[in-house]
Amino acid sequence: MPPRPRFDRRAPVRELPNINERIAYPQLRVVDADGSQLGVITREAALEVAKDRELDLVLVSEKADPPVCRIMDYGKYKFEQEKKAKEAKKKSHQTEVKEVKMRYKIDQHDYDVRIGQASRFLKSGDKVKCTVIFRGREIQHTALAEVLLMRMAKDLEDAAEIQQPPKREGRNMIMFLSPRKTALTAKGPSTSGGRSKPAAPTPVTTPVVPAATPAAAPSGGSD
Repeated sequence: MPPRPRFDRRAPVRELPNINERIAYPQLRVVDADGSQLGVITREAALEVAKDRELDLVLVSEKADPPVCRIMDYGKYKFEQEKKAKEAKKKSHQTEVKEVKMRYKIDQHDYDVRIGQASRFLKSGDKVKCTVIFRGREIQHTALAEVLLMRMAKDLEDAAEIQQPPKREGRNMIMFLSPRKTALTAKGPSTSGGRSKPAAPTPVTTPVVPAATPAAAPSGGSD
């Protein structure tokens, strides 16, 4: 019976970049470090130019005929490519739907906790599903649940906008908030029916004038 093959614990061979002596093509189209074209030259001539510049010869297009190389600082180039890859990964954040649950009779402390959770989710770029849970006969108080959800939307309006207003779903009432895309504009004076609401009149304080003290009646005396 042949011996069982041993597990190979060696680290996998990493793919090395095609730079300098690792480039095997005899003819290359070379671009200098300043972007100027050096034309089609031999591999040896391209390596000599890169050596004179104290830079690297980097293969940038293997499928071209002849392959295209560029003279550059490969260490700096690699750093910039890794930086771009990290930025692209950050921008490609997959939006998720996070949920915060509560009862319509929630106390202030627990409500503040839910506001903090929702705020963190929104700042991370995620949507928030706000859910009010009803138990038993609490289903009769959907109006109070709606008031609570709209209060939450108001408290989070700097970071969120309503994607779906409060809506009953089974024994729950839900509302969806999404991260605000545009900054909240400053609010002007409140209006009613398209007309500006008049400002409240300034109260006028009337000075109090002390009443005149009546003259004392002359004391009666006998002549």
